[in-house]
Amino acid sequence: MSAQVNVHEAKTHLSKLLERVEAGEEIVVARAGRPVARLVPHVAPRGRRQPGSAEGKIKILPGFDEYDEQIARDFGVLDSQQA
Repeated sequence: MSAQVNVHEAKTHLSKLLERVEAGEEIVVARAGRPVARLVPHVAPRGRRQPGSAEGKIKILPGFDEYDEQIARDFGVLDSQQA
């Protein structure tokens, strides 16, 4: 949900408007009734991915890549003639 305020009100009540934005509300600032800016919550950028950051957190069990032949045929991985 968004609310619209004029520039004078935005300057006068900026602290209160920022509290509303922090609570998740979007505020549109208008000049002479025409929207010119939006106050929205800041979203921090995600950090850079670190290769290998999951090392030691994932365990691959023996047989994870074994498959049931009927299921493989149903998904087209094996021809129906292959056994």
